[in-house]
Amino acid sequence: MHRRDWLKGAVAWGSAGLIGCSAERGVLALGVHPWPGYESLFLAEQFGWIPTAVQLRKGRRAGDSLAALAEGSLDGAAITLDEMMRARTEGLPLVAALVFNDSIGADAVLVRPEIREWSHLVGRRVAVEHSGTGELVLSKLLELSGLRRDELKVLDIPPDGQVRAWQEGRIDAAVTYEPVASRLTALGARRLLDSSAFPDLILDVLAVRRDRVAGRDEALRGLVASHFRALEHLRVSPDDALRRIAAWRGTTVEAVRRSFSGLELPGLERNHAYLSGAAPKLARTAAAVNRVLVAGGLVARGDDLKDLADGRWLPTEPVGDLR
Repeated sequence: MHRRDWLKGAVAWGSAGLIGCSAERGVLALGVHPWPGYESLFLAEQFGWIPTAVQLRKGRRAGDSLAALAEGSLDGAAITLDEMMRARTEGLPLVAALVFNDSIGADAVLVRPEIREWSHLVGRRVAVEHSGTGELVLSKLLELSGLRRDELKVLDIPPDGQVRAWQEGRIDAAVTYEPVASRLTALGARRLLDSSAFPDLILDVLAVRRDRVAGRDEALRGLVASHFRALEHLRVSPDDALRRIAAWRGTTVEAVRRSFSGLELPGLERNHAYLSGAAPKLARTAAAVNRVLVAGGLVARGDDLKDLADGRWLPTEPVGDLR
């Protein structure tokens, strides 16, 4: 399970309808997969707010969307900023059109109870998904602790395998996220570090291919506006919104509520700060991500950070009462 495959409802969607499909003529095809920060798009779709010129292609994980972007069957996708930057370094002309959320605790390092200090990790087995955002979290762990990667026994175990690995005694620590974090905690794991220690680093964005959006400004503006309209519904009618999300994820309202606890959902004004103007805030965040990716050896070369953000599709006026 990838970081963004957060609930079992994901299995119902699969990726067969995402990769290998060609976008309908004139339709803006966008990849999206289950993750609390993206629920606004699913809400908007249920309410019929998604423009007819936009098609949401539902996959299981960000990897599905990234493969489809590279293959050319998607025009954009909801992914993390670091995923977008890694794709850019491989030649995909992606630009951020929207910031969905900032991880402020949703990503964490959980450890055995006897591990009380950084130094206790030396020689320990740490589970992390090599291809996912978990590597970014691991890099921050090494940076903050002063430990070297070769002082740990890093194992490529994605979150959906971590609970079993923990129960079988095969790991001492895990770089993970909800709902796996709660399951590990229930088994006695303690939180050593989470993304609240490095806010504004793990962002989820709507990344669109700059070479595929010409003539589609109206559709993209409508899609972005529908996101803010759904966020407003989540704010003013949380019980209704959470109940709907719980229904399509096959879980409880409380589980959905907890899933949002480690996320900050920026509104319109903050999105303009991230994406608009001569010095968009996202560029500063991306520069920090770049340093982590390069220092951690996660990319062969850094992103050039050119044309990284574009706020022209953001509404110029508040949607509803959202500011």
